[in-house]
Amino acid sequence: MRTKMLAGNWKMNNGGAATKDFITNLENWFSKDPVGKKSAAAVSSKAIEVVVAPPFTSIESACSAKQTDIIQIAAQNVYHKPKGAFTGEVSLPMLEEAGCKYAIIGHSERRHVFGESNEDLEKKLIATLESRVLPIFCVGELLEERESGNMKKVLDTQLESAWRSLTSDVVADMVVIAYEPVWAIGTGQTASDDDAEDACDYIRTLAYEKFGVTSSDSLRILYGGSVKPENSASLLAQRDIDGLLIGGASLDADSFEKIIASAL
Repeated sequence: MRTKMLAGNWKMNNGGAATKDFITNLENWFSKDPVGKKSAAAVSSKAIEVVVAPPFTSIESACSAKQTDIIQIAAQNVYHKPKGAFTGEVSLPMLEEAGCKYAIIGHSERRHVFGESNEDLEKKLIATLESRVLPIFCVGELLEERESGNMKKVLDTQLESAWRSLTSDVVADMVVIAYEPVWAIGTGQTASDDDAEDACDYIRTLAYEKFGVTSSDSLRILYGGSVKPENSASLLAQRDIDGLLIGGASLDADSFEKIIASAL
């Protein structure tokens, strides 16, 4: 059984005070609410994993607010160099010191708003795997790429670039892939269960062809794109979807808790 990951990507929302309140309230839900207690037990048994990715300036608040290890903290981005004259960037040693377990790499907004290339993201992925921070590596196609029948070609290109320097053991044990169709992010338009499963199944097939059955069976693949409590359970029920990368719905504690509970 692959551990299902429920990862909230807050994007550019929630400063330090709001982050501290959110983490405190979420931990209270885990410790006091009946469904929250079941969810905490599922975390303890490694059936599920709960991750929150606040902005860089709120990471310290998130980590200091935690009283347990139920919630893991992720960064939304990272730079591949450990230090130097890179104004505005944040390094992996900094994230390690802050207490991050994960870093999101290649989110569609980093690719398509900030122009990060496959080569840039390969460098970030390799550097992350050489650190104590684990990568959540994002892939996905634009609407015009899907409509032209090129979804698989896009995934081929993005993953071939990312995976060419990796070994089967690393893919099996350390990498999480997040499939996020760009046309479904922040639009309210979610990929159908079948479309999401088809893409995640294809990613697992690519892993099998390159790294073998053990790696492909172990690889965790998330779906991201307008996830909400109303569709989370059906997405999680798909064979090759091992969790969710959640945007706006993770900013509201009640909706995030409902999505976590839907994984039970």
